[in-house]
Amino acid sequence: MSGKLLVVGLVVLAVLILHRAGIAQEPPKIRKLGTIDCDMVETTPVVFQGKLYRFEYVRDKYYKPNTTGDSYFRFIHVASGEATPAFAAGYHLGSAYVEGDTVYVHGVTKGGKPTIAVFWSKDLKTWQSQTAIEIPGWGIYNTSVCKGDGKYVMAIEVGEPPEEVGARFTIRFATSKNLLDWELTASDRVYSRQKYTACPALRFLDGEYYMVYLESYPGYWAPHIIRSKDLVTWEESPFKPIMKHSDEDKRIANPKLTEEQRERIAKAVNVNNSDLDFCEFEGKTIILYSWGDQHGIEHLAEAELFMWCTDQLPYFALPRYIEYRAELPRSPVGRVLKR
Repeated sequence: MSGKLLVVGLVVLAVLILHRAGIAQEPPKIRKLGTIDCDMVETTPVVFQGKLYRFEYVRDKYYKPNTTGDSYFRFIHVASGEATPAFAAGYHLGSAYVEGDTVYVHGVTKGGKPTIAVFWSKDLKTWQSQTAIEIPGWGIYNTSVCKGDGKYVMAIEVGEPPEEVGARFTIRFATSKNLLDWELTASDRVYSRQKYTACPALRFLDGEYYMVYLESYPGYWAPHIIRSKDLVTWEESPFKPIMKHSDEDKRIANPKLTEEQRERIAKAVNVNNSDLDFCEFEGKTIILYSWGDQHGIEHLAEAELFMWCTDQLPYFALPRYIEYRAELPRSPVGRVLKR
């Protein structure tokens, strides 16, 4: 599969911005598949050693299966559902990034503390760790990492202090050459001190940074997408928000959910679609997001990208998924195979 196809999901999300000169008059469709777990937030889908994993931040006070009394991180092998050994006990709000044969996870000792730690492993079993960056006086929350132009870039959700943040929350940035040691960028690399901007998911494509983030509306929260060449000047998509809470969030996408969980999902307050993150796997775009009351009672859900299919085809003809290939499969005589 070509490198371009590996970022097809980001390209489709980029279309949410490219609307001028007739490039994109309608936004791509994001089709919600439903809920896969309860009380799970801040997840990252990643591909490691050719397998799809879901990084999970397992909370201490909300996630009922967690009986350790402490928060921790883990990975779920999506195909089998098997969990890796827990690590980073006591850490919170993690995000994962894969570079070559190594997985990196960044997280905070507690939401609102000034220190980000980095954990790294080559087998998802044995982990090393160190302090990635410490900014005295700051309250740090979610993070997201991508490989930019000659460096790695981290988006950092900041809640304190007021003189740095402006309108709570704000996203600042740091850079690194090795994913271990990070330096804060200049204060003009920011988005945005004028309004609530949280839960970043940062990507880099063709010289530009794309960031999905959470914005606050009266009575609800929803994700937007923006882009920038320099992390200073940002362009907003006219299609906003890119997702919004709906009854589709409450579909059941995991047959292993118990009757108690299903009843809870059906009755749950739903005022947000947050913590959106995504990756590419076997030509498909994997999207994870949370929904709930935005105050701790949350649910983990999946979605996928659909563009023109939903407008051009009747419901019964819609494909279950979209798979991108470098070329069409052909028979020995060169004819395109239809099955």
